[in-house]
Amino acid sequence: MAIDLDKWIIEADIRSMQSAMEAGVLSSEQLTKTYIERIRAYDKELRSVMEINPDAVAIAKALDIERLERGSRGRMHGIPILLKDNIDTHDKMHTSAGSLALADSVASRDSFVAAQLRKAGAVLLGKANMTEWANFMSGTMWAGYSSRGGQVLNPYGPGELFIGGSSSGSAAATAANLAAAAVGTETSGSIIGPACQTSLVGIKPTIGLVSRTGIIPITNSQDTAGPMARSVADAAILLGALTGADEHDPVTVPGAQYAYQDYTPFLDAEFIKQARIGVPRFYYGHLDADRLAVIEAAITMLKDAGASIIDSVELACEQTKWDGDVMRYEFKKYVNDYLGALDESVPIHSLAELIAYNEAHAEVALKYGQGTLLWAEETSGTLTEQEYLDSKARNQELAGRLGIDLALEQHGLDALLFFGCDEGDDLAARAGYPVITVPGGFADNGIIAPGGYSTKGPQGITFIGPAFSEPTLIKIAYGFEQATRHRAAPEAFS
Repeated sequence: MAIDLDKWIIEADIRSMQSAMEAGVLSSEQLTKTYIERIRAYDKELRSVMEINPDAVAIAKALDIERLERGSRGRMHGIPILLKDNIDTHDKMHTSAGSLALADSVASRDSFVAAQLRKAGAVLLGKANMTEWANFMSGTMWAGYSSRGGQVLNPYGPGELFIGGSSSGSAAATAANLAAAAVGTETSGSIIGPACQTSLVGIKPTIGLVSRTGIIPITNSQDTAGPMARSVADAAILLGALTGADEHDPVTVPGAQYAYQDYTPFLDAEFIKQARIGVPRFYYGHLDADRLAVIEAAITMLKDAGASIIDSVELACEQTKWDGDVMRYEFKKYVNDYLGALDESVPIHSLAELIAYNEAHAEVALKYGQGTLLWAEETSGTLTEQEYLDSKARNQELAGRLGIDLALEQHGLDALLFFGCDEGDDLAARAGYPVITVPGGFADNGIIAPGGYSTKGPQGITFIGPAFSEPTLIKIAYGFEQATRHRAAPEAFS
């Protein structure tokens, strides 16, 4: 049976792609070429893809031959995936974090994440645009902007809707069906935020589940890569391809005991009937009527599906005034480590040299300034300041043990329910805990836009659990997704 790829590819999922390739009615080469054609046709408007891998089609052809001669490697075999532009790939693509200073930087080796994807048989389709330096450059920079790639736009309202986070290109491209899925990175909200705003599923894993080796950093305490996909099933498949112990990222060694290479057994829609989910009302207080309606509808649906809803749950850390000191102090240390290891042909090898480069090329490099970089450069880069040590301990204690953990334990909960990318995601980031977001519907008003507010846009609902609770979060999110089916492809790109 022949496939009309131009129509079939819209919202096609990974399992369908694998079934078609196994049946011999589709090849990875055809799939890869179709995505490249869509990128060339649609991405001039979205600016979500920084560059296409010039070897993508050749890789796909080789994987097709391998499938015929030796069989499939697994669920990711031949699947075209985009990677955020801060994830190293040792090939003909560049890794720049959206910065003109690194526009010609080619990694000397694959990141652990890229190596895992290649091992699983994925086609590395290209690099996705992102907020420059993962939005740790300027306090006024608009999310999705980079001096190298321009402004990423939201496919649900190009030029109107907020795209969110720093994994903006990964989200926009996946939502617009320019790739099967994408890998983003998050320090605080950079996967979950753009996924919420583009009707995607995003998973921010527990720190220690996925290696950060070869990823341009902000903070070792909070950084992680994670999947962004159009369904919970696709996100679960991609997550399994990313996990693994990496001796160069020591936190993944103990984390390996909690890791799975296959998360699909947790796609259990029936689990929701026994789930206990807490509603932290304090964090809904700032929501306007339209966005509050989205979360209230989610609560009603969960109740109707059989979940036990504990409403309301208080967190001991609700009144805490948080600071950004961990990111500020760790950025200089870890970005200096990364830049210092780059090839001599790259024009910068430290944060100080990056700042100087931007000043020398201010007309093109400093549309929004670099106040955050200057703020980080004021630190010693040694991680010895007491202010930093106190902030790190405070984050882990108040957000983790005395925040999320305590609330879950007191009420016997499986997860906490938050609206979109909000304060809950920040708590999880500070604690190093996992987050999953799933489409929650569309809000009629209250969507942030450059000129004020737009009229309608997608919203996500978010589940947060304790460390290494990804299996449970996937079960809950899958049950919610199957009961609601809120995702709808953006009309302009269908």
